[in-house]
Amino acid sequence: MTRWGRWVLAAAMLVAPEGAAMAGEQPLYQPAPAWVTPAKLADPQSVTGGIAILDIQQRIDGATVWNYADTAMKLSTPEELSQYSNITVAWAPDKGDLIIHQLVIVRDGAEIDALAGGQKFTVLRREQSLEQLELTGMLSATLPVEGLRAGDILRLRMSTTVKDGALGGRAQSLSPLVVEPARVAQAGYRLSWRTGEATQWKIFAKGAEPKARRSGDFMELPVAMPLPKPAELPDDAPVRYQRLPIIEASTFADWADVSKVMAPLYATDGTIADGSPLAGEVRTIMAATDDPLKRAAMALQLVQDKIRYLAVGMDGGNYVPQAPAKTWELRYGDCKAKTLLLLSILRAMNIDAEPVLAHAQLGDMVPLRVPSALAFNHVLVRATIGGESLWLDGTMLGTRLADIRDTPALGYVLPVRADGAAPVRIDLRAPTRPTVDLQVDADESTSIDLPSVINLDMVVRGQIANLLTLAESRLGPKEVRDVYEQFLQSYVGEAQYDSVTATTDAADGSVTIKARGAFGTGWKRQDLRTERWMSRVPNVIAFEPDRARPAWADIPVATAAPDRARYRLRIRLPDGGKGYTIDGEAPLDERFAGFDVHRSAALADGIVTVDETITSAGVEIPASAVAGERDRVATILARTPRLIAPEAATRRWNLAQAASRTQIDAINAIYKKQAAEADEENITALTSSASFQIGIGDYKGAAATLTRQIELLPSAEAYLDRAGARREMGDVAGALTDAEEARKLDPSSVAAISTVANLTAARGDIAKATTIYDERIALGGKTRDDYRVEKAAMVGEFGDAEAAIGELDALIATKPGNPAMLNQRCWIKATRNVHLDTALKDCTSAMELSDSTAQILDSRALVWMRMGRDEDALRDLDAALLQVPGMGSSRFLRAIVYKRVGRAADAAADLAIVRQMTPSVERDYARFGLKP
Repeated sequence: MTRWGRWVLAAAMLVAPEGAAMAGEQPLYQPAPAWVTPAKLADPQSVTGGIAILDIQQRIDGATVWNYADTAMKLSTPEELSQYSNITVAWAPDKGDLIIHQLVIVRDGAEIDALAGGQKFTVLRREQSLEQLELTGMLSATLPVEGLRAGDILRLRMSTTVKDGALGGRAQSLSPLVVEPARVAQAGYRLSWRTGEATQWKIFAKGAEPKARRSGDFMELPVAMPLPKPAELPDDAPVRYQRLPIIEASTFADWADVSKVMAPLYATDGTIADGSPLAGEVRTIMAATDDPLKRAAMALQLVQDKIRYLAVGMDGGNYVPQAPAKTWELRYGDCKAKTLLLLSILRAMNIDAEPVLAHAQLGDMVPLRVPSALAFNHVLVRATIGGESLWLDGTMLGTRLADIRDTPALGYVLPVRADGAAPVRIDLRAPTRPTVDLQVDADESTSIDLPSVINLDMVVRGQIANLLTLAESRLGPKEVRDVYEQFLQSYVGEAQYDSVTATTDAADGSVTIKARGAFGTGWKRQDLRTERWMSRVPNVIAFEPDRARPAWADIPVATAAPDRARYRLRIRLPDGGKGYTIDGEAPLDERFAGFDVHRSAALADGIVTVDETITSAGVEIPASAVAGERDRVATILARTPRLIAPEAATRRWNLAQAASRTQIDAINAIYKKQAAEADEENITALTSSASFQIGIGDYKGAAATLTRQIELLPSAEAYLDRAGARREMGDVAGALTDAEEARKLDPSSVAAISTVANLTAARGDIAKATTIYDERIALGGKTRDDYRVEKAAMVGEFGDAEAAIGELDALIATKPGNPAMLNQRCWIKATRNVHLDTALKDCTSAMELSDSTAQILDSRALVWMRMGRDEDALRDLDAALLQVPGMGSSRFLRAIVYKRVGRAADAAADLAIVRQMTPSVERDYARFGLKP
């Protein structure tokens, strides 16, 4: 029954712990009980679609909970007919019955009994949760409904009963409630319980204020649905502020009653028989050490490592744990089984220990809920050693002696004791050992523009280590490598790896990853300087809680759960570190945004070292402190240290002056090795290698790399990249051939079409180039004006300058204030040496409207040059290159200006860079009479 069937199932089964076998194991076919008040279906013609009825009625009678559900679905389309014509419902046969009351098709106001022909539900046993390591024993009853037509309403009325012997005669229930804007024509909920039987109930959602009333021997609580849409909450609000759309009820007297009822299930007397294998394990531990703390750690490791996790909900197993001897024999168990096993071992060694019930997600809400076993979905052990509480979870992996004092973020837990107990809150503290301990040694000794060559050493613990170990045991070598590379990417970014190895240390409970590779440079141009972040704090810590709404003003901020990470970075700088400085607050020892950060940093002998530990302990920040904490965090993050490169730093265009070539030699070796292993499923090494070669002006090498890439996996992007490389080498014909191949692969690519047109014009066929653009412009659409601009640029460069300017005039008239168009018009006027007075105005206007002005400064500098104002041109060119030091056109123009003003050496230096990095620039400007 998919969506709506699952909703009904949720309404029925959230009150029913999972289980498995009963005597009949078949649905019953009976009328609804007399206490059920059937919902009346509204005029079918008034139901336009979706759910026509959703009515849930629950009755608590002694230890039994009866769950009645009435659903009616309007099937308006063939797709809905296909989706909902197969009904599937599930139940726990060891707890009670599945009872079908009615299944009808409502058509033209009449009801057609879908079971009149003797059809019965087919019962299947499907362990649908086995992949999630869960054996439920649930049974599914399925029935394909025959004769359905579009416009029919399919109505199912059914019940499940639940009586759980593990609850000591108590009953409990939980049901979701419908909230706006759910598409339900009519919805209702009713809870009833026997008068005189102490029953507690609670609705968390606001807007529901039902009143209980007496009806014969029972009290009734009707709830009108849908409830109002829940108010939004900030994402960082503590869990207890959630207003879940549920109603829960229970006959437990209080939390102490819940604790008492659960206690017999975890009795340990006689669970470890003398002379049994388990008794031998206990003796081994006790012989190894007299220290109770070490014994507890060894017992926990035994349960974690030797017993694999598998949830067992069969044969009453939702609350009843598997016997320790059975668990040890089978070598699997869920949280209950592992807890009872660990508890038995600890008590056998005279270590004070007790089970505690917990909720993995909603622990913060426990004291607010109705006392019942439904408030919990997990159980673990609290051991007390030397007056200290230790929270030991047998379902985790990798916990060792060093970690035994770590605390799980479970909020409130309920100790299970024969004399009862109230919920207690786990006081959180940061883990003793780092979950991630990352050490990176980066070689950047040749140039800050090149990829960083990194040797990486990472130790991971806890669940991360477990997942990586699991992946290695289940996947092939290639897939395992992919897993590790993707994992590393989240910490160090994308890379081409020369090697990746992982070693599991069972004694330490960790996995050590060693890798070597070429990573994208961390240096960025920012605020007219080249800088590199040294700290991971800005990547890890953010504190921007929104408490502007009056309803949110008093909500505290929940910060990150307990964790610890250590990051160490060592960078070998170019030129022995000459001129490099650290800006910001290098050393730091502060608590902010719920984190403790300790950082040391230094720059000496051309090497930068950073050692940073970031810990969190799941604290809450009071609402009254949020504003001040935001300001404080913003200040600390703004002062995060950055490494600043000198303006004279070795760049990709002057590698000849590099004091060291170890970085570039390593890059070449890594790319060469990875490129040799490339195939059609993985060409990343080739694309990275080609990008690197283009970046250092090795267009011949880039063309060869791209040729290999195209042979393996042709793409429009690869052809266009090779076209660009060939154009830089002066091979315009080859570049045009590549651009045409790119256009074949992606006929709608603006880049491919423009490249074909421009290269066609460069070869002298301006008419054909114009036709290419005109054909695309005639098609209209969103790209129409883009092609008009591209056409104007092409005509302005190769054809009639006045026609190009006229086209841009028309475009700018429809889009005034467009800086790109204004700059294009300025550039055409400057290159063709026409209308210089208005060209200057165009460029200046474009600069006033743009955030990025380097290209515009480049255009305006040429205007100044045409006007003979070399000093003004030089000022603009310097400003452009300060923003984008690698811009070839500005260097070429500056070389000309330098020569004019008598700075021949500077002119020669700039011209050498242009000829190395962008040789096409000199040829392009030659068409406009501009020569050095």
